[in-house]
Amino acid sequence: MLRVIIADDHPIVRIGQRVVIETGGRCKVVGEADGPDELLALLSVEVCDVLVTDFAMPGGRQPDGYGLLSLLHRQYPSLPVVLVTMFANVSTLREAFAQGAQAIVAKSAAAKELPQAIKAVAKGQTFISECLRVQMGVAGTVGLSKPAQLSSKEREVVRLLASGMTVTQISVQLNRTVSTISKQKSTAMQRLCIGTDVDLFAYARNCGLVP
Repeated sequence: MLRVIIADDHPIVRIGQRVVIETGGRCKVVGEADGPDELLALLSVEVCDVLVTDFAMPGGRQPDGYGLLSLLHRQYPSLPVVLVTMFANVSTLREAFAQGAQAIVAKSAAAKELPQAIKAVAKGQTFISECLRVQMGVAGTVGLSKPAQLSSKEREVVRLLASGMTVTQISVQLNRTVSTISKQKSTAMQRLCIGTDVDLFAYARNCGLVP
């Protein structure tokens, strides 16, 4: 029987995950955590075969998002990680795989996908929700382990946008034309397969470009 630890800051989500995971009798939830701090403390004392964790769990002293994935990969390199997330942009998916996730399940996915993901990673395989595979196929993404690369100027523009500055303010600060800043923003979003400013700001936060 596979021993599973689940981490999510919403108790109702954890209850639902426990029911789905334990249905069928092949897996047993041996621990739950409501954030990065509690998760790392739990992993230090509880042995498990698979970790199922949310991507964004606010609060605590430990890193979240990509930082948490990277830390888990360094401290527990042999522990398969199933990432459950509501973030659906391609850049987030690619970077999550690059930081050590072995499966990504959309929170909107059918209940059957979580047990499928756990089974896959336990065998050393990768898994991604059907709806996300379709999205990545539409985006023409190849090589999930290779995150999109922005130029230094594009990263700078994204960082300043996410910090609250407008395109006009950035053009003044960087001594570039408004059209140049707009073009660099557009190019960055195309590289990251991001379609909205909200997703762009989420990407900047998750990558540590802004606090």
